[in-house]
Amino acid sequence: MTALIATDLDRTMIYSRGAMELAVTESDVAERPGEEDLLCVEVYDGKPLSYVTSAAEAMLRRLTASAVIVPTTTRTVAQFQRIDLPGAPWRYAITTNGGNILVDGVPDAGWRSGVDIAMAEGGASLVEVGAELSRRIDDSWVRSSRVADELFSYLVVDLDAMPSGFVEEWNDWCVDRGWGASRQGRKIYTMPDAVCKGRAVAEVRTRLVDDGVLEPEAPLLAAGDGALDANMLSAADAAIRPRHGELETLDWQHPTLSVTGSSGIAAGEEILRWFADRVARGAGTTAVGSLL
Repeated sequence: MTALIATDLDRTMIYSRGAMELAVTESDVAERPGEEDLLCVEVYDGKPLSYVTSAAEAMLRRLTASAVIVPTTTRTVAQFQRIDLPGAPWRYAITTNGGNILVDGVPDAGWRSGVDIAMAEGGASLVEVGAELSRRIDDSWVRSSRVADELFSYLVVDLDAMPSGFVEEWNDWCVDRGWGASRQGRKIYTMPDAVCKGRAVAEVRTRLVDDGVLEPEAPLLAAGDGALDANMLSAADAAIRPRHGELETLDWQHPTLSVTGSSGIAAGEEILRWFADRVARGAGTTAVGSLL
């Protein structure tokens, strides 16, 4: 039975130079790949930015032949289109944390219209939230502030200089207005509740079933490392997160969740092996807990 795989990208499938070093054990350090084992999958401003290992490249290509893969990222459409992933192109991709669904590389206008309506009905506007956020930040610790596809905003910050408790206090203000705040590395996201990876994955799954690509009972497998992935992971039949990232810091668990034994770029390979094993077994069983 074909499975649907929804997977986050940054620090889950692909890794920057800094993210490769998210090693927390001696075995992780020992497994760190050499330059000859790295494949660049993203170039930005003429410089290599993101990588997979050669082993991950081969596994991802094989997995594409046996399952339906849907990249599911918080990146904007333009940021996603910079990536040259092994196994691509795919029929569907989800960007902007679920705010956009790409169909053959083109944003689906109907889906985006529905998200915009849900945002308008669900709480404060992007302009209102942005104005309040601007009042609370300054250049002493915020390195940049951006709006992603007119859906949400994110800050790039100096963590050492950021005021203690800022994310928690900002989130408290947001939750009463239909928004939320979370931190992923040096980025602080301010996200409306209407923009959600889990909802977009459910929509893509429905379309794939309606098109006859998936059987109605086909399992959903998912992977991700950040708080913005949690709703997608908890909705999956089986899910996995790496032993690094925001969910690791939060010690986030779920009955159908597995956790890699590795961290850093080695976790990317482990996640792909986990996917391949469940696809080969028909995804009929779930290994809950750590993969040792």
